[in-house]
Amino acid sequence: MKLRALSALLAGLGVSVLAPRDASAFELGTPAQEHPHRSAQNFYLELKGSPYSPRVDSEPALNGRTPFKDAFGDKPRFAFSLEFDWQLYRIPWLGTIGPAFGFTYVTMSRDALTKTTKQPSADTYGLDIYPLELMAVLRADTLWLNYGIPFVPYAKAGMAYAPWRATNALGTSDSGGAKGKGATLGTNVAFGMQFAFGVFDRGAARALDNVTGINNTYIFAEYYWLDLNGVAQDTVLYVGTHSWAAGLAFEF
Repeated sequence: MKLRALSALLAGLGVSVLAPRDASAFELGTPAQEHPHRSAQNFYLELKGSPYSPRVDSEPALNGRTPFKDAFGDKPRFAFSLEFDWQLYRIPWLGTIGPAFGFTYVTMSRDALTKTTKQPSADTYGLDIYPLELMAVLRADTLWLNYGIPFVPYAKAGMAYAPWRATNALGTSDSGGAKGKGATLGTNVAFGMQFAFGVFDRGAARALDNVTGINNTYIFAEYYWLDLNGVAQDTVLYVGTHSWAAGLAFEF
């Protein structure tokens, strides 16, 4: 009623009331909403784990030899990862898109064998890999936000850089003056699906948003191709992997 009375008063004074302009195709972030209450959504944090088997033995120069498998076996190791996304733009009726940074840590070690008996010795050797990823991420959350269907498919693509270090009981390995450390460039692509916990209790989800600013909490699973094969590098160690990952994510 107040808005109608104000419009009538302005019209009587000869002041035209203009309708607001249409929103642009892209919006910076996701603004807050009053009904239902929802704080602004701009960032995304995920914690995940995955089995990790470095593809060292896939290097063509090895000609079928398998030094990594011979040294460490073929059992995957556990990799822990963190990822932080800036949901820079919202595409109406599709979802968010923006840059993301990821960090992974994976380590593996094994007892060295004696040359004569081939039994485990007091010495150990290992390999540590620290992949860093810079990606673009598209999350299609319109099914969840607009229709209440709690599934959010997503895709990632970008570049990766992985420092690595070969170790023994004395620290970084050294063979004839050549230090056992380096870094490998490559690419990363991933596809996955998220499930929104808020579907079970929307009231609790809004309360969490009010208190902490967390818009959504998800569990997710993805398959990724981390191809650390040496982009524009001559001699490198292939330390990437093709694997799946699962974890917990927070949107805020």
